[in-house]
Amino acid sequence: MTDSTAANADTPANFAELDALIRANYADMRPQFQAGAAFLLDNPGEVAVSTMRAVATRAGVQPSTLVRLSQYLGFPGWGELRALFVERLAVTPKAYAYKAQSLVKRNNSDILIAEIFQAQRANLDASEPKNADELLRAARTLTKARHVHIAGFRAAYSVAFMLEYLYRLFRPSVTLIKGTAGSLAMELRAVAPQDATIVISFAPYSIEAVQVAEAAKRAGSKLIALTDSAVAPIALQADHTILFSHDSPSFFPSMAAAIAVAESLIELVISLDDDKAVKRLEHAEEELYQSGAYVNHVKAGNK
Repeated sequence: MTDSTAANADTPANFAELDALIRANYADMRPQFQAGAAFLLDNPGEVAVSTMRAVATRAGVQPSTLVRLSQYLGFPGWGELRALFVERLAVTPKAYAYKAQSLVKRNNSDILIAEIFQAQRANLDASEPKNADELLRAARTLTKARHVHIAGFRAAYSVAFMLEYLYRLFRPSVTLIKGTAGSLAMELRAVAPQDATIVISFAPYSIEAVQVAEAAKRAGSKLIALTDSAVAPIALQADHTILFSHDSPSFFPSMAAAIAVAESLIELVISLDDDKAVKRLEHAEEELYQSGAYVNHVKAGNK
C-alpha cells in the first residue's frame, strides 16, 4: 500500500462509509494523514463550513496534506471529499451551532469562573450534534445485551461509576470493571458475546481502558466507546463511538460533556425499555427509602 491509495478503498459514497474507511486504515497512515483524518472525523460540522486552508490550520497540517489524504481515500481531490461533509450537514443543521460555539473564545477576561463555565457550555454544544444518532443506536445495543460491563480509569472513573450506578437502578445486569489489586484480567473473563461493554477514556488514553476494549472485542461483546476522538485507541474497533469535548482553561479537563452524553445514553435506554424500566426504577427507589439509604426530609405533619 502507498500513500496514494487506502487498502480496499472504494470511493466512499457517504459520511458513514468514509468514517469506516478511515477507521480501517488509520493505523497504517503516516502521522500527517492521521492528524488530518482525526480532525475530519472529530469535527465534521466545521469541515463542512470551512475552507481547506482553515481546516488544515486547525488540524495542524499543510493544505497539500489534505489533498493527498483525499486522494489516498479514493477521491479526486479535496472538493469531492468535503462534499460528503456538506451533505451530512444538510441533515444535521445543529452542526452550525457547533461551529459557532467552538470558535467563540473569551478575550481579555481575567474571571476564571466565567471562563470555566463558558468552556463547559462550549463543550456541551460541541458534543451534542456529534452524537444524536449514535446515542440511540448504542442505547438499542444496551437494551439487547445480556449483561453490561462498564470501565473507566483515572479521570474517567467518575463517569463509569455514574453510568453503573444509574444503570443498576433499573437493571441489575451490570458490572463496573475496576481492575483493583491486579484483578483486571480476572474481571475481563466474565465478558461474553451476548454482552455489551462501555469504555470511557480520553487523551492521554489509559492503558487499562485499551485493554478492556481489546478484551471485549476478542470476547465478541459489543463495544461502546465514550471518548474524545473517532480514532482514539478504544474507538477504532468500537461498534458505537460517542464523542465528547473536554476543553478547559483549568489544569484538569472538563467532564461536563462526558457526564451529559452518559446521562443521555441512560435516558434513552429507559425510554426504549418502556414501562419495565420505570417499574424497576420505582421499586429500587422504594427499597432505598425503606432501607434508610435515602433520607425522607418531609416529616409527618409538615405541609
